[in-house]
Amino acid sequence: MIGEALSILNSWIKDFGMLSEGWRAGILIFMLVFATATAAFIASRVIVALESKFSATRNLWDDAVLHAARKPVVAFIWLQGVYWAAEVAHHFSDAEIFKANGTLLQIGFVWVLVWAMLRLVKEAEKILISPMKMRKPMDYTTVNAISKLLRAVIIITAALTALQTLGFSISGVLAFGGVGGIAVGFAAKDLLANFFGGFIIHLDRPFKVGDWVRSPDRNIEGTVEHIGWRLTTIRTFDKRPLYVPNAAFTTIAVENPSRMTNRRISETIGIRYADVYSMKKIVDEIRDMLKNHEDIAADETLIVNFLAFNASSLDIMVYAFTKTTQWVRFHEVKEDVLLKISDIIESHGAEVAFPTRTLHLPDGVKVSGNDSEESSVSEPGNADNREQNAGKQVESKNDSSR
Repeated sequence: MIGEALSILNSWIKDFGMLSEGWRAGILIFMLVFATATAAFIASRVIVALESKFSATRNLWDDAVLHAARKPVVAFIWLQGVYWAAEVAHHFSDAEIFKANGTLLQIGFVWVLVWAMLRLVKEAEKILISPMKMRKPMDYTTVNAISKLLRAVIIITAALTALQTLGFSISGVLAFGGVGGIAVGFAAKDLLANFFGGFIIHLDRPFKVGDWVRSPDRNIEGTVEHIGWRLTTIRTFDKRPLYVPNAAFTTIAVENPSRMTNRRISETIGIRYADVYSMKKIVDEIRDMLKNHEDIAADETLIVNFLAFNASSLDIMVYAFTKTTQWVRFHEVKEDVLLKISDIIESHGAEVAFPTRTLHLPDGVKVSGNDSEESSVSEPGNADNREQNAGKQVESKNDSSR
């Protein structure tokens, strides 16, 4: 069909008898390129107009499809235009390069289709994780893992299709890949272990990007920044990046404090033995204060009891959970609770105990007074004075003996 149209157009231009064959080929190629540019511009403007029109609707997927298809559609029009221009050149020339027009057109079509599908996957990912577009946005880690798998499938399928277009046997390629995969598996077992470790993380979802994680088995603690197929990036609390191979998470225990429902206040407060008669009232008042505190979870375990007779104090156990899980807010609530407990203890005339010892002496034993203490105290570092005093004492003893 294209050849017939070119023959008719060529014969029409040839009838003027004023142009050589080269000029006729140049005019035809210019007309095709100009028509391609015009068609690409019109298609782009039409899609942009449709995008602005459909953006007012509630349906988000039509916007995603149009946005993903706009550039690939323009690229497809240019692909067709270049193909037709090459066919015109091939009609006037027998160069070997123009014989590959059909193969290049097929590969180009595969490339445009893959490009459009990858853009569509990216747009779908943006929609699914956006709280502005979805009432219940999906987890970023899960959506990111699915999009990576889809992109990998699209690229592998496109590569196999391109090989088939170029004349390679896909069955032979797959057979070679099966044999070579064994050798690659032995040579890159650590890489494969990290890959499947990343797959397990995406599948089990013990943590996601933004979670605070730590491991009691390893010196790992921080905020998850990125979960890749080989490494997971964790930002420690001193702002250092920590790169952990994904295979490590299959063998260690991981704690996710970000998913805690409450934070715990667990304190042991001691009062003096002299305040034992106020113990019951203090304990009851602290318990009532915690039950009525607006930031303490009343539906969680709450314990306030006289715990034990300690060495120098009567211990009170305070055990409760806050409603907030934020680290800074938790310490504000804990500070308020401790200050209120201090006020309760003080209101009953009691005091918080500190380590003390009581020394019982037998009757008749007296503690030496200030005179003896002063006589026994000497200035530190004055060794010469101490030696002179000792010498005078020896001389006085000798005189008395004489």
